[in-house]
Amino acid sequence: MKVDLTTTIKNLKFRNPVTVASGTYGTTDEYAGYVEPKKLGAIITKTITVKPRAGNPMPRICETSAGMLNAIGLQNKGLEDFLKNKIPYFQKLKVPLIVSIAGESVSEFSKLAETFDRLKDVVKALEVNLSCPNVETGGVNFMKKQERILDAVKAVRDKTSLVTFAKISPELGDVIEIAGKVIEQGMDGISLINTLRGMAINIHTRSSRLAKDFGGLSGPAIKPVALRYVYQVKKEYNVPVIASGGICDTRDALEFLMVGADLLAVGTANFVIPAATVDILKGIEAFMKKEKIQDLGKLRGSYKPACERGEGCSR
Repeated sequence: MKVDLTTTIKNLKFRNPVTVASGTYGTTDEYAGYVEPKKLGAIITKTITVKPRAGNPMPRICETSAGMLNAIGLQNKGLEDFLKNKIPYFQKLKVPLIVSIAGESVSEFSKLAETFDRLKDVVKALEVNLSCPNVETGGVNFMKKQERILDAVKAVRDKTSLVTFAKISPELGDVIEIAGKVIEQGMDGISLINTLRGMAINIHTRSSRLAKDFGGLSGPAIKPVALRYVYQVKKEYNVPVIASGGICDTRDALEFLMVGADLLAVGTANFVIPAATVDILKGIEAFMKKEKIQDLGKLRGSYKPACERGEGCSR
């Protein structure tokens, strides 16, 4: 039996729901030896800023018992370099490209949106990073106040007709409330969730295992939190959702699909198993064949709440 994994979001059609989380897939072809890009439903880029960013000092990644902490700090070569050296590569791939953007001011968000709006032949959507925990002038600190979040979202929406996703994290406050407000400002969907701020200590030096005190926690440790928020946002607003946070294998992917996720962004798993995306894609296909599910739409959103099973509702 052939299964249909096609996923449609607004005016976009993806061959399947599997993509990569921003910042976990290199900048162009670093994973080419492990993953044939055309097999992915989409590619989400590393976050692009207007000006080049050196990122935080080393060390800025360390493993934890159930994932990893990172304090990269949005390192990238800036918008001009991306346009000159990265866009031509992605143009040749012909895989739907979702560009992650972040600004240190509302005007920078506006400039990024306006620039990529002119590249619709390559760029199919934007992921507006409102919640990176590892930068000082932008990200979660700059965006902490809700009015700034909404100003940035409005600036992006005013400058582009591309499909837009707001990437948010519990670090910003009430995820459900914030999701509702950015949707009101015109965001087409939500990307859930960004990393959670955490720390790790070297017991011998009694200092942080990172150059900074804190880093963003990702991987299996945050999966239950991410799963909960994907379910709640999808149920509350019924908008497209990119799920990320601990998607490491087929079972994880299926759980996110069952609570309604539209796209599955595999992140930390790429560092451990470079071909994780392909393995997950094969696993979804195998599960659907075994369960005799021909259309992914029959699986997506099929979760049955406890109250509907007569077992009481849990908060």
